[in-house]
Amino acid sequence: MADPMTLVQPLTTPAPEAGHAPAAAILRNASVRFGTFTAIQDLSLEIEAGAFYTILGPSGCGKSTMLRLVSDLIPAASGEVEIFGKSTEEARLAREFAFVFQDATLLPWRSALQNVELPLEIGRKRGIEIKTSDRSPRELLELVGLKGREDALPHELSGGMRQRVAIARALVCQPRLLLMDEPFGALDEMTRDHLNLQLLQIWEETGTTILFVTHSIPEAVFLGQKVLMLQAHPGRLREVVEIDLPFPRAIKQRETPEFMRYAAYLRELLETC
Repeated sequence: MADPMTLVQPLTTPAPEAGHAPAAAILRNASVRFGTFTAIQDLSLEIEAGAFYTILGPSGCGKSTMLRLVSDLIPAASGEVEIFGKSTEEARLAREFAFVFQDATLLPWRSALQNVELPLEIGRKRGIEIKTSDRSPRELLELVGLKGREDALPHELSGGMRQRVAIARALVCQPRLLLMDEPFGALDEMTRDHLNLQLLQIWEETGTTILFVTHSIPEAVFLGQKVLMLQAHPGRLREVVEIDLPFPRAIKQRETPEFMRYAAYLRELLETC
């Protein structure tokens, strides 16, 4: 394995050349401010379509803010953000991306299947034409390992199962970009490991670009093709580290010297951010 120090990417990435397919997301000197507080400053980054990125950094470095910026939930104070060549608003209206939060935010009176179907129902009621997944809501529940639990209410499901429903709901409109803000942070270690494996399988089957925020160094290494390390005060990109570990990945890889070297390198970075 190459020395992780040789895998660091430049802080800025040029826009794709003419004629090339657009990147999933491009941020050009993007900044976010809340009053006089600068949450993110001059963030420049290109997210490759179809890739899996994990995002690490100390508390207050802007990990969640970055996802909200990309998803059009908060505006940029300066700079530009493009999603598949569109503005964030255009991408949101075109359902180019979907968001999975730490809390599954399911409607308690609707079954698992009805929660997955909800975005489609809302679109129909508003007269919005929504592109849908090649898989039906029922098939998406099967994809996330919930076949047979379609009629279960949220309180009848474990925390991990509720997150799987949230992932299936996010996939129902066939987003090309999936934004995930610590979706497994509140789960026990065994459940988290299982959902890590399941998420990788979903990513490999769907080809969806994923941006995944985590506080866990092992999770960041295990899931990501690239790790974005953010630095705080103000939030900005410290380094992009490629994870040169083979796919498909298995939990036992965490015990290998290669995995441990990546984890140690990221820990050193995190301690100096």
